[in-house]
Amino acid sequence: MSNSKQSYPDLHDHIRSLDDAGLLVTVDDPVDKDSEMHALVRWQFVGGLKETERKAFLFRNIKNAQGRSYSLPIVVGALAASQDIYSIGMGVPVDEIGAKWENAIANPISPKKINSPACQEIVIEGKDLHGAGNGIDALPIPVSTPGFDNAPTLTSTNVITRDPENGTQNMGTYRAALKASDRLVVRMATRVGGAGGYQHYKKYQERGDKEMPVAIVVGCPPCVAFMGPQKLPMDMDEMAVAGGLAGVPVNMANAYSVDLLVPAEAELVIEGFVDTEIVEPEGPFGESHGHVALEEFNMPMRVTAITRRHDAVLTSYISQAAPSESSVIKRVAYEPLFLTHLRDALGIKGVKKVSLHEPLTGLLRVTIITVQSNTPSTEIWRALYGAAYFKGDCSKICIAVNDDIDPDNSDAMFWAMAYRMNPVNDVQTLAHRGQGHGPKREHTGEEDSTLLMDATMKSFMPPVALPTREYMEKGLVLWNKLNLPPVRPTPPWFGYSLGDWNSVWEAGAKRAAEGGYLENGRLSQQRQQQSLPPETSVREVEEGWEGVDD
Repeated sequence: MSNSKQSYPDLHDHIRSLDDAGLLVTVDDPVDKDSEMHALVRWQFVGGLKETERKAFLFRNIKNAQGRSYSLPIVVGALAASQDIYSIGMGVPVDEIGAKWENAIANPISPKKINSPACQEIVIEGKDLHGAGNGIDALPIPVSTPGFDNAPTLTSTNVITRDPENGTQNMGTYRAALKASDRLVVRMATRVGGAGGYQHYKKYQERGDKEMPVAIVVGCPPCVAFMGPQKLPMDMDEMAVAGGLAGVPVNMANAYSVDLLVPAEAELVIEGFVDTEIVEPEGPFGESHGHVALEEFNMPMRVTAITRRHDAVLTSYISQAAPSESSVIKRVAYEPLFLTHLRDALGIKGVKKVSLHEPLTGLLRVTIITVQSNTPSTEIWRALYGAAYFKGDCSKICIAVNDDIDPDNSDAMFWAMAYRMNPVNDVQTLAHRGQGHGPKREHTGEEDSTLLMDATMKSFMPPVALPTREYMEKGLVLWNKLNLPPVRPTPPWFGYSLGDWNSVWEAGAKRAAEGGYLENGRLSQQRQQQSLPPETSVREVEEGWEGVDD
Protein backbone atom coordinates (compact mmCIF):
# COMPACT_ATOMS: atom_id res chain seq x y z
CA MET A 1 0.00 0.00 0.00
CA SER A 2 0.98 3.62 -0.38
CA ASN A 3 3.48 5.03 2.08
CA SER A 4 2.40 8.58 1.27
CA LYS A 5 -0.57 10.19 2.91
CA GLN A 6 -3.55 10.58 0.65
CA SER A 7 -7.24 11.04 1.36
CA TYR A 8 -8.41 9.94 -2.11
CA PRO A 9 -8.67 6.33 -3.34
CA ASP A 10 -5.70 4.79 -5.12
CA LEU A 11 -6.03 1.86 -7.53
CA HIS A 12 -5.91 -0.69 -4.68
CA ASP A 13 -8.78 1.07 -2.90
CA HIS A 14 -10.70 1.25 -6.18
CA ILE A 15 -10.31 -2.47 -6.87
CA ARG A 16 -11.62 -3.26 -3.38
CA SER A 17 -14.61 -0.98 -3.99
CA LEU A 18 -15.35 -2.77 -7.27
CA ASP A 19 -15.18 -6.11 -5.49
CA ASP A 20 -17.51 -4.88 -2.73
CA ALA A 21 -19.97 -3.70 -5.40
CA GLY A 22 -19.93 -7.05 -7.20
CA LEU A 23 -18.22 -5.52 -10.22
CA LEU A 24 -14.96 -7.50 -10.13
CA VAL A 25 -14.16 -10.95 -11.50
CA THR A 26 -10.94 -12.39 -10.05
CA VAL A 27 -9.29 -14.97 -12.32
CA ASP A 28 -6.80 -17.31 -10.64
CA ASP A 29 -6.62 -19.85 -13.47
CA PRO A 30 -3.69 -19.50 -15.89
CA VAL A 31 -4.44 -17.05 -18.70
CA ASP A 32 -2.27 -16.35 -21.74
CA LYS A 33 -1.83 -12.58 -21.81
CA ASP A 34 -1.32 -12.44 -25.57
CA SER A 35 -3.90 -14.85 -26.99
CA GLU A 36 -6.62 -15.15 -24.33
CA MET A 37 -6.82 -12.21 -21.93
CA HIS A 38 -8.41 -9.47 -24.05
CA ALA A 39 -10.44 -12.00 -26.05
CA LEU A 40 -12.01 -13.18 -22.78
CA VAL A 41 -12.92 -9.69 -21.58
CA ARG A 42 -14.11 -8.66 -25.04
CA TRP A 43 -17.00 -11.17 -24.84
CA GLN A 44 -18.87 -8.97 -22.39
CA PHE A 45 -18.99 -6.26 -25.09
CA VAL A 46 -20.02 -8.49 -28.03
CA GLY A 47 -21.94 -11.25 -26.22
CA GLY A 48 -25.29 -9.52 -25.90
CA LEU A 49 -24.83 -8.45 -22.28
CA LYS A 50 -26.27 -5.17 -21.06
CA GLU A 51 -23.74 -2.53 -20.05
CA THR A 52 -24.78 -2.95 -16.42
CA GLU A 53 -23.66 -6.60 -16.58
CA ARG A 54 -20.05 -5.79 -17.51
CA LYS A 55 -17.28 -6.33 -14.94
CA ALA A 56 -13.64 -5.57 -14.30
CA PHE A 57 -11.32 -8.59 -14.53
CA LEU A 58 -8.33 -9.09 -12.20
CA PHE A 59 -5.83 -11.64 -13.55
CA ARG A 60 -3.42 -13.11 -11.00
CA ASN A 61 -1.94 -16.09 -12.84
CA ILE A 62 -0.57 -14.73 -16.11
CA LYS A 63 1.38 -16.71 -18.71
CA ASN A 64 2.58 -16.30 -22.27
CA ALA A 65 2.77 -18.78 -25.14
CA GLN A 66 6.28 -19.86 -24.09
CA GLY A 67 5.05 -20.72 -20.61
CA ARG A 68 6.66 -17.77 -18.86
CA SER A 69 4.92 -16.62 -15.67
CA TYR A 70 4.61 -13.00 -14.58
CA SER A 71 4.83 -11.85 -10.98
CA LEU A 72 2.57 -8.81 -11.22
CA PRO A 73 -1.22 -9.01 -11.63
CA ILE A 74 -3.12 -6.94 -14.18
CA VAL A 75 -6.67 -5.61 -14.12
CA VAL A 76 -8.66 -5.07 -17.31
CA GLY A 77 -11.80 -2.94 -17.43
CA ALA A 78 -11.32 -1.50 -13.96
CA LEU A 79 -11.81 2.13 -14.89
CA ALA A 80 -14.67 2.17 -17.37
CA ALA A 81 -15.91 -1.21 -18.60
CA SER A 82 -19.29 0.33 -17.75
CA GLN A 83 -20.61 3.63 -16.50
CA ASP A 84 -21.29 1.93 -13.15
CA ILE A 85 -17.59 1.08 -12.84
CA TYR A 86 -16.66 4.62 -13.89
CA SER A 87 -19.00 6.02 -11.24
CA ILE A 88 -17.22 3.99 -8.52
CA GLY A 89 -13.98 5.72 -9.49
CA MET A 90 -15.69 9.12 -9.53
CA GLY A 91 -17.33 8.52 -6.16
CA VAL A 92 -20.77 9.67 -7.33
CA PRO A 93 -23.80 8.06 -9.02
CA VAL A 94 -23.79 7.91 -12.81
CA ASP A 95 -26.26 10.78 -13.19
CA GLU A 96 -23.97 13.08 -11.14
CA ILE A 97 -20.76 12.41 -13.08
CA GLY A 98 -21.22 15.30 -15.50
CA ALA A 99 -21.81 17.78 -12.69
CA LYS A 100 -18.72 16.55 -10.83
CA TRP A 101 -16.58 17.08 -13.91
CA GLU A 102 -17.96 20.58 -14.36
CA ASN A 103 -17.23 21.41 -10.72
CA ALA A 104 -13.68 20.02 -10.88
CA ILE A 105 -12.88 22.01 -14.02
CA ALA A 106 -14.33 25.17 -12.49
CA ASN A 107 -12.63 24.63 -9.10
CA PRO A 108 -9.19 23.07 -9.63
CA ILE A 109 -6.90 22.33 -6.68
CA SER A 110 -3.17 22.54 -7.31
CA PRO A 111 -1.15 19.37 -6.60
CA LYS A 112 1.24 18.92 -3.68
CA LYS A 113 4.82 17.72 -4.04
CA ILE A 114 6.03 14.99 -1.66
CA ASN A 115 9.17 12.93 -1.10
CA SER A 116 9.53 9.11 -0.93
CA PRO A 117 6.53 8.30 -3.12
CA ALA A 118 4.96 4.86 -3.17
CA CYS A 119 5.57 4.61 -6.91
CA GLN A 120 9.34 4.37 -6.25
CA GLU A 121 9.39 1.60 -3.64
CA ILE A 122 11.16 -0.57 -6.26
CA VAL A 123 13.51 0.87 -8.91
CA ILE A 124 14.76 -1.06 -11.95
CA GLU A 125 17.56 0.56 -13.94
CA GLY A 126 20.88 -0.06 -15.70
CA LYS A 127 21.67 -3.65 -16.62
CA ASP A 128 18.42 -4.86 -15.05
CA LEU A 129 16.58 -3.26 -17.97
CA HIS A 130 18.36 -5.33 -20.61
CA GLY A 131 17.67 -8.77 -22.02
CA ALA A 132 14.65 -11.01 -22.50
CA GLY A 133 12.52 -11.27 -19.38
CA ASN A 134 13.92 -8.04 -17.92
CA GLY A 135 12.83 -4.40 -18.01
CA ILE A 136 9.49 -3.86 -19.67
CA ASP A 137 9.62 -7.42 -21.01
CA ALA A 138 8.99 -8.57 -17.42
CA LEU A 139 5.62 -6.78 -17.35
CA PRO A 140 2.41 -8.72 -18.17
CA ILE A 141 1.34 -6.29 -20.89
CA PRO A 142 -1.19 -8.06 -23.15
CA VAL A 143 -1.71 -8.12 -26.90
CA SER A 144 -4.93 -6.15 -27.33
CA THR A 145 -6.16 -7.50 -30.67
CA PRO A 146 -4.79 -11.04 -31.08
CA GLY A 147 -4.55 -11.93 -34.74
CA PHE A 148 -3.81 -8.37 -35.87
CA ASP A 149 -1.58 -6.53 -33.35
CA ASN A 150 2.13 -7.20 -33.72
CA ALA A 151 3.19 -6.30 -30.17
CA PRO A 152 1.94 -6.17 -26.60
CA THR A 153 0.85 -2.58 -26.09
CA LEU A 154 0.37 -0.32 -23.09
CA THR A 155 -3.09 1.20 -23.50
CA SER A 156 -4.26 2.57 -20.12
CA THR A 157 -1.45 5.09 -19.88
CA ASN A 158 -1.07 8.56 -18.48
CA VAL A 159 1.88 9.84 -20.51
CA ILE A 160 3.56 12.89 -19.02
CA THR A 161 5.58 15.36 -21.11
CA ARG A 162 6.72 18.92 -20.47
CA ASP A 163 6.64 22.03 -22.62
CA PRO A 164 10.31 22.98 -23.08
CA GLU A 165 9.44 26.67 -23.29
CA ASN A 166 7.25 27.29 -20.25
CA GLY A 167 7.69 24.08 -18.23
CA THR A 168 3.97 23.19 -18.25
CA GLN A 169 3.34 19.46 -18.04
CA ASN A 170 0.77 17.63 -20.13
CA MET A 171 -0.75 14.22 -19.48
CA GLY A 172 -2.40 12.24 -22.26
CA THR A 173 -3.45 8.67 -22.98
CA TYR A 174 -1.24 7.36 -25.80
CA ARG A 175 -0.54 3.78 -26.74
CA ALA A 176 3.00 2.40 -26.45
CA ALA A 177 4.12 -0.80 -28.18
CA LEU A 178 6.74 -3.02 -26.54
CA LYS A 179 9.71 -3.44 -28.90
CA ALA A 180 12.55 -4.56 -26.59
CA SER A 181 13.19 -4.85 -22.89
CA ASP A 182 14.29 -1.20 -22.86
CA ARG A 183 12.47 0.27 -25.89
CA LEU A 184 8.90 1.27 -26.69
CA VAL A 185 7.36 3.02 -29.67
CA VAL A 186 4.80 5.62 -28.59
CA ARG A 187 1.95 7.01 -30.70
CA MET A 188 1.19 10.55 -29.57
CA ALA A 189 -1.81 11.36 -31.75
CA THR A 190 -1.25 13.74 -34.65
CA ARG A 191 -4.99 14.36 -35.09
CA VAL A 192 -6.43 17.76 -35.99
CA GLY A 193 -4.97 20.28 -33.56
CA GLY A 194 -2.49 17.75 -32.20
CA ALA A 195 -2.39 16.12 -28.78
CA GLY A 196 -0.52 17.92 -26.01
CA GLY A 197 2.38 15.48 -26.00
CA TYR A 198 2.79 15.79 -29.76
CA GLN A 199 2.86 19.58 -29.52
CA HIS A 200 5.69 19.27 -26.98
CA TYR A 201 7.50 16.85 -29.30
CA LYS A 202 7.41 19.39 -32.12
CA LYS A 203 8.81 22.10 -29.85
CA TYR A 204 11.74 19.89 -28.84
CA GLN A 205 12.40 19.26 -32.53
CA GLU A 206 12.29 22.96 -33.35
CA ARG A 207 14.77 23.71 -30.55
CA GLY A 208 17.16 21.10 -31.93
CA ASP A 209 16.86 18.85 -28.85
CA LYS A 210 17.53 15.25 -29.82
CA GLU A 211 15.38 13.75 -27.04
CA MET A 212 12.25 14.57 -25.07
CA PRO A 213 11.82 13.33 -21.48
CA VAL A 214 8.75 11.15 -21.00
CA ALA A 215 7.13 9.31 -18.09
CA ILE A 216 4.54 6.66 -18.90
CA VAL A 217 2.41 6.19 -15.79
CA VAL A 218 0.37 2.99 -15.42
CA GLY A 219 -2.20 2.42 -12.68
CA CYS A 220 -2.97 5.88 -11.28
CA PRO A 221 -5.55 6.71 -8.63
CA PRO A 222 -8.85 7.00 -10.50
CA CYS A 223 -9.06 10.78 -10.10
CA VAL A 224 -5.73 10.97 -11.98
CA ALA A 225 -6.32 8.13 -14.44
CA PHE A 226 -9.46 9.84 -15.75
CA MET A 227 -7.41 12.89 -16.75
CA GLY A 228 -5.63 11.23 -19.69
CA PRO A 229 -8.70 10.58 -21.88
CA GLN A 230 -10.41 13.83 -20.81
CA LYS A 231 -9.87 16.55 -23.41
CA LEU A 232 -9.14 19.66 -21.40
CA PRO A 233 -7.94 22.98 -22.82
CA MET A 234 -4.22 22.87 -23.68
CA ASP A 235 -3.24 25.35 -20.95
CA MET A 236 -5.23 23.68 -18.15
CA ASP A 237 -3.32 21.76 -15.46
CA GLU A 238 -4.69 18.21 -15.48
CA MET A 239 -3.38 17.50 -12.00
CA ALA A 240 -5.21 20.53 -10.63
CA VAL A 241 -8.45 19.25 -12.19
CA ALA A 242 -7.66 15.83 -10.65
CA GLY A 243 -7.45 17.66 -7.33
CA GLY A 244 -10.83 19.19 -8.10
CA LEU A 245 -12.23 15.67 -8.54
CA ALA A 246 -10.55 14.43 -5.36
CA GLY A 247 -11.46 17.53 -3.35
CA VAL A 248 -7.87 17.74 -2.06
CA PRO A 249 -4.42 18.27 -3.59
CA VAL A 250 -3.09 15.24 -5.46
CA ASN A 251 0.38 14.11 -4.40
CA MET A 252 3.17 14.42 -6.96
CA ALA A 253 6.86 13.54 -6.80
CA ASN A 254 10.04 13.96 -8.83
CA ALA A 255 10.50 11.15 -11.31
CA TYR A 256 13.56 8.98 -10.67
CA SER A 257 15.56 9.46 -13.88
CA VAL A 258 13.87 12.27 -15.86
CA ASP A 259 13.01 15.85 -14.96
CA LEU A 260 9.27 15.42 -14.64
CA LEU A 261 6.70 15.21 -11.85
CA VAL A 262 4.70 11.97 -11.57
CA PRO A 263 1.67 10.92 -9.47
CA ALA A 264 3.03 9.65 -6.16
CA GLU A 265 0.52 6.81 -5.75
CA ALA A 266 0.91 5.40 -9.26
CA GLU A 267 1.41 1.66 -9.51
CA LEU A 268 4.26 1.84 -12.03
CA VAL A 269 6.17 4.47 -14.01
CA ILE A 270 8.25 3.81 -17.14
CA GLU A 271 10.72 6.67 -17.55
CA GLY A 272 12.89 7.56 -20.50
CA PHE A 273 13.41 9.71 -23.57
CA VAL A 274 11.63 9.89 -26.90
CA ASP A 275 13.94 10.33 -29.87
CA THR A 276 13.00 13.49 -31.81
CA GLU A 277 15.11 12.61 -34.86
CA ILE A 278 14.25 8.97 -35.56
CA VAL A 279 10.89 7.25 -36.05
CA GLU A 280 10.17 3.54 -36.08
CA PRO A 281 7.28 1.46 -37.51
CA GLU A 282 4.52 0.93 -34.95
CA GLY A 283 1.37 -1.11 -35.44
CA PRO A 284 -0.73 -2.71 -36.75
CA PHE A 285 -3.01 -2.12 -33.77
CA GLY A 286 -6.80 -2.44 -33.37
CA GLU A 287 -8.10 1.08 -32.94
CA SER A 288 -11.18 2.68 -31.38
CA HIS A 289 -12.61 3.63 -34.78
CA GLY A 290 -13.33 -0.08 -35.30
CA HIS A 291 -10.59 -0.79 -37.83
CA VAL A 292 -7.02 -1.94 -37.49
CA ALA A 293 -4.58 0.95 -37.69
CA LEU A 294 -1.89 -0.18 -40.09
CA GLU A 295 1.85 0.35 -39.66
CA GLU A 296 2.92 3.94 -39.26
CA PHE A 297 6.19 5.50 -38.15
CA ASN A 298 6.02 6.71 -34.58
CA MET A 299 8.27 7.77 -31.70
CA PRO A 300 10.83 5.33 -30.24
CA MET A 301 11.38 5.71 -26.49
CA ARG A 302 14.59 4.71 -24.71
CA VAL A 303 13.73 3.43 -21.23
CA THR A 304 16.00 4.71 -18.45
CA ALA A 305 14.17 3.38 -15.39
CA ILE A 306 11.07 1.53 -14.24
CA THR A 307 9.78 2.42 -10.80
CA ARG A 308 6.86 0.79 -9.03
CA ARG A 309 5.12 -0.04 -5.81
CA HIS A 310 6.12 -3.30 -4.17
CA ASP A 311 2.54 -4.60 -4.61
CA ALA A 312 1.90 -3.01 -7.99
CA VAL A 313 -1.17 -3.93 -10.03
CA LEU A 314 -1.01 -3.01 -13.69
CA THR A 315 -3.94 -1.86 -15.78
CA SER A 316 -5.02 -2.37 -19.39
CA TYR A 317 -7.90 -0.85 -21.32
CA ILE A 318 -10.19 -3.08 -23.34
CA SER A 319 -10.22 -0.96 -26.48
CA GLN A 320 -10.62 -1.40 -30.24
CA ALA A 321 -14.10 -1.63 -31.81
CA ALA A 322 -16.65 0.19 -29.65
CA PRO A 323 -18.30 -0.35 -27.27
CA SER A 324 -15.21 -0.82 -25.15
CA GLU A 325 -13.65 0.48 -21.98
CA SER A 326 -11.94 3.31 -23.83
CA SER A 327 -15.19 4.40 -25.47
CA VAL A 328 -17.07 4.39 -22.16
CA ILE A 329 -14.42 6.50 -20.46
CA LYS A 330 -14.45 8.98 -23.35
CA ARG A 331 -18.22 9.06 -23.58
CA VAL A 332 -18.69 9.95 -19.93
CA ALA A 333 -16.08 12.69 -20.36
CA TYR A 334 -17.14 14.09 -23.74
CA GLU A 335 -20.93 14.25 -23.46
CA PRO A 336 -20.98 16.83 -20.62
CA LEU A 337 -18.50 18.96 -22.60
CA PHE A 338 -20.82 19.01 -25.63
CA LEU A 339 -23.86 19.82 -23.48
CA THR A 340 -22.07 22.64 -21.68
CA HIS A 341 -20.88 24.07 -25.00
CA LEU A 342 -24.36 24.11 -26.55
CA ARG A 343 -26.34 25.07 -23.48
CA ASP A 344 -23.98 27.51 -21.75
CA ALA A 345 -21.36 28.75 -24.22
CA LEU A 346 -23.82 29.13 -27.13
CA GLY A 347 -26.91 29.74 -24.98
CA ILE A 348 -29.13 27.46 -27.07
CA LYS A 349 -32.62 27.03 -25.64
CA GLY A 350 -34.23 23.62 -25.32
CA VAL A 351 -31.16 21.35 -25.47
CA LYS A 352 -31.60 18.65 -22.83
CA LYS A 353 -28.63 16.36 -23.50
CA VAL A 354 -26.03 15.34 -26.05
CA SER A 355 -25.32 11.67 -26.77
CA LEU A 356 -22.34 10.36 -28.70
CA HIS A 357 -23.19 7.13 -30.49
CA GLU A 358 -20.86 4.43 -29.21
CA PRO A 359 -21.19 0.98 -30.87
CA LEU A 360 -18.73 0.72 -33.78
CA THR A 361 -18.73 4.47 -34.48
CA GLY A 362 -16.71 5.03 -31.29
CA LEU A 363 -18.27 8.39 -30.30
CA LEU A 364 -16.49 10.39 -32.97
CA ARG A 365 -18.86 10.10 -35.91
CA VAL A 366 -22.50 10.37 -34.79
CA THR A 367 -23.76 13.02 -32.38
CA ILE A 368 -27.38 13.02 -31.20
CA ILE A 369 -28.85 16.19 -29.70
CA THR A 370 -31.98 15.77 -27.59
CA VAL A 371 -34.26 18.82 -27.49
CA GLN A 372 -37.57 19.62 -25.87
CA SER A 373 -40.62 19.13 -28.10
CA ASN A 374 -41.39 22.87 -28.31
CA THR A 375 -37.88 23.98 -29.26
CA PRO A 376 -37.94 26.53 -32.13
CA SER A 377 -36.46 25.40 -35.44
CA THR A 378 -33.86 28.17 -35.29
CA GLU A 379 -32.52 26.81 -31.99
CA ILE A 380 -32.46 23.24 -33.29
CA TRP A 381 -30.32 24.29 -36.25
CA ARG A 382 -28.04 26.37 -34.04
CA ALA A 383 -27.52 23.26 -31.93
CA LEU A 384 -26.74 21.12 -34.98
CA TYR A 385 -24.21 23.62 -36.30
CA GLY A 386 -22.74 24.13 -32.83
CA ALA A 387 -22.16 20.41 -32.33
CA ALA A 388 -20.75 19.98 -35.83
CA TYR A 389 -18.02 22.58 -35.24
CA PHE A 390 -17.28 21.94 -31.56
CA LYS A 391 -14.56 19.30 -32.07
CA GLY A 392 -12.66 18.70 -35.28
CA ASP A 393 -12.72 14.89 -35.00
CA CYS A 394 -16.35 14.49 -33.86
CA SER A 395 -19.86 14.91 -35.23
CA LYS A 396 -19.61 13.89 -38.87
CA ILE A 397 -23.33 13.09 -38.60
CA CYS A 398 -25.46 15.25 -36.27
CA ILE A 399 -29.07 14.34 -35.57
CA ALA A 400 -31.59 16.32 -33.51
CA VAL A 401 -34.44 14.35 -31.87
CA ASN A 402 -37.14 15.02 -29.30
CA ASP A 403 -36.84 13.85 -25.73
CA ASP A 404 -39.13 10.84 -26.22
CA ILE A 405 -36.49 9.20 -28.46
CA ASP A 406 -33.83 7.08 -26.77
CA PRO A 407 -30.56 7.97 -28.56
CA ASP A 408 -29.13 4.56 -27.66
CA ASN A 409 -31.99 2.77 -29.43
CA SER A 410 -31.18 2.68 -33.14
CA ASP A 411 -34.71 1.48 -33.94
CA ALA A 412 -36.19 4.55 -32.25
CA MET A 413 -33.70 6.76 -34.08
CA PHE A 414 -34.67 5.32 -37.46
CA TRP A 415 -38.34 5.70 -36.47
CA ALA A 416 -37.82 9.42 -35.80
CA MET A 417 -35.93 9.85 -39.08
CA ALA A 418 -38.60 7.95 -41.01
CA TYR A 419 -41.67 9.81 -39.67
CA ARG A 420 -40.47 13.17 -38.36
CA MET A 421 -38.01 14.26 -41.03
CA ASN A 422 -38.58 15.64 -44.53
CA PRO A 423 -35.16 15.25 -46.20
CA VAL A 424 -35.76 18.21 -48.56
CA ASN A 425 -36.21 20.62 -45.65
CA ASP A 426 -34.59 18.87 -42.70
CA VAL A 427 -31.21 17.73 -44.05
CA GLN A 428 -28.15 19.86 -44.71
CA THR A 429 -24.55 19.09 -45.58
CA LEU A 430 -21.37 20.98 -44.74
CA ALA A 431 -18.28 20.71 -46.91
CA HIS A 432 -14.54 20.94 -46.12
CA ARG A 433 -14.26 18.70 -43.11
CA GLY A 434 -11.03 16.87 -42.25
CA GLN A 435 -11.04 13.09 -42.02
CA GLY A 436 -10.13 13.06 -38.33
CA HIS A 437 -9.49 9.89 -36.34
CA GLY A 438 -10.31 6.85 -38.45
CA PRO A 439 -9.12 4.40 -41.10
CA LYS A 440 -8.77 7.40 -43.40
CA ARG A 441 -6.50 9.80 -41.59
CA GLU A 442 -6.32 13.58 -41.64
CA HIS A 443 -2.73 13.62 -42.87
CA THR A 444 -3.80 12.14 -46.25
CA GLY A 445 -5.35 15.49 -47.11
CA GLU A 446 -8.59 13.84 -48.22
CA GLU A 447 -11.61 15.96 -47.29
CA ASP A 448 -14.82 14.76 -45.69
CA SER A 449 -18.16 16.44 -45.08
CA THR A 450 -20.82 16.71 -42.40
CA LEU A 451 -24.49 15.66 -42.44
CA LEU A 452 -27.04 17.52 -40.28
CA MET A 453 -30.54 16.11 -39.73
CA ASP A 454 -33.50 17.55 -37.90
CA ALA A 455 -35.53 14.46 -36.92
CA THR A 456 -37.73 16.31 -34.44
CA MET A 457 -41.52 16.64 -34.63
CA LYS A 458 -42.54 19.71 -36.62
CA SER A 459 -46.12 19.56 -35.31
CA PHE A 460 -48.23 17.44 -32.98
CA MET A 461 -48.53 13.76 -33.95
CA PRO A 462 -50.90 10.93 -32.91
CA PRO A 463 -49.90 8.78 -29.91
CA VAL A 464 -47.44 5.92 -30.07
CA ALA A 465 -49.43 2.81 -31.04
CA LEU A 466 -48.72 0.63 -28.01
CA PRO A 467 -50.81 -0.08 -24.90
CA THR A 468 -50.33 2.74 -22.41
CA ARG A 469 -47.98 2.26 -19.49
CA GLU A 470 -50.75 1.24 -17.08
CA TYR A 471 -51.79 -1.70 -19.25
CA MET A 472 -48.27 -2.75 -20.23
CA GLU A 473 -47.37 -2.96 -16.56
CA LYS A 474 -50.45 -5.11 -15.90
CA GLY A 475 -49.35 -7.38 -18.75
CA LEU A 476 -45.84 -7.62 -17.26
CA VAL A 477 -47.25 -8.78 -13.93
CA LEU A 478 -49.04 -11.61 -15.74
CA TRP A 479 -45.90 -12.36 -17.81
CA ASN A 480 -43.82 -12.80 -14.69
CA LYS A 481 -46.53 -14.86 -13.01
CA LEU A 482 -46.32 -17.32 -15.92
CA ASN A 483 -42.52 -17.64 -15.36
CA LEU A 484 -41.74 -16.53 -18.91
CA PRO A 485 -38.18 -15.41 -19.79
CA PRO A 486 -37.05 -12.11 -18.22
CA VAL A 487 -37.78 -9.11 -20.41
CA ARG A 488 -35.58 -6.10 -21.07
CA PRO A 489 -37.92 -3.19 -21.88
CA THR A 490 -36.69 -1.16 -24.83
CA PRO A 491 -38.24 2.31 -25.30
CA PRO A 492 -40.80 2.85 -26.57
CA TRP A 493 -42.36 -0.06 -24.67
CA PHE A 494 -45.65 1.69 -23.91
CA GLY A 495 -47.85 4.16 -25.76
CA TYR A 496 -47.87 7.87 -24.95
CA SER A 497 -49.30 11.06 -26.40
CA LEU A 498 -47.38 13.11 -28.95
CA GLY A 499 -49.82 16.00 -28.76
CA ASP A 500 -52.48 15.00 -31.29
CA TRP A 501 -54.92 13.58 -28.71
CA ASN A 502 -57.77 14.98 -26.64
CA SER A 503 -59.93 14.23 -23.62
CA VAL A 504 -62.82 12.82 -25.66
CA TRP A 505 -60.62 10.19 -27.27
CA GLU A 506 -59.01 9.56 -23.88
CA ALA A 507 -62.39 8.87 -22.29
CA GLY A 508 -63.39 6.56 -25.13
CA ALA A 509 -60.19 4.57 -24.83
CA LYS A 510 -60.72 4.17 -21.10
CA ARG A 511 -64.27 2.90 -21.65
CA ALA A 512 -63.08 0.39 -24.28
CA ALA A 513 -60.36 -0.99 -21.99
CA GLU A 514 -62.98 -1.42 -19.27
CA GLY A 515 -65.38 -3.27 -21.60
CA GLY A 516 -67.59 -0.29 -22.44
CA TYR A 517 -67.20 -0.31 -26.20
CA LEU A 518 -70.99 -0.50 -26.71
CA GLU A 519 -71.33 2.92 -25.06
CA ASN A 520 -68.70 4.22 -27.47
CA GLY A 521 -70.76 2.79 -30.33
CA ARG A 522 -73.88 4.51 -29.04
CA LEU A 523 -72.08 7.84 -28.90
CA SER A 524 -70.55 7.50 -32.35
CA GLN A 525 -73.94 6.57 -33.84
CA GLN A 526 -75.25 9.94 -32.72
CA ARG A 527 -72.58 11.60 -34.88
CA GLN A 528 -73.37 9.86 -38.17
CA GLN A 529 -73.07 12.07 -41.31
CA GLN A 530 -74.47 11.86 -44.82
CA SER A 531 -72.69 12.36 -48.15
CA LEU A 532 -69.11 12.24 -46.85
CA PRO A 533 -66.45 10.06 -48.47
CA PRO A 534 -64.89 7.39 -46.24
CA GLU A 535 -61.78 8.41 -44.29
CA THR A 536 -62.87 12.02 -43.95
CA SER A 537 -61.25 13.35 -40.78
CA VAL A 538 -63.67 14.20 -37.96
CA ARG A 539 -61.87 17.46 -37.36
CA GLU A 540 -62.70 18.60 -40.90
CA VAL A 541 -66.43 18.36 -40.19
CA GLU A 542 -67.18 18.77 -36.48
CA GLU A 543 -66.29 21.83 -34.45
CA GLY A 544 -64.23 21.41 -31.29
CA TRP A 545 -62.33 18.41 -32.63
CA GLU A 546 -58.91 19.94 -33.06
CA GLY A 547 -57.51 16.78 -31.56
CA VAL A 548 -54.86 18.43 -29.42
CA ASP A 549 -54.00 17.54 -25.82
CA ASP A 550 -56.01 19.60 -23.39
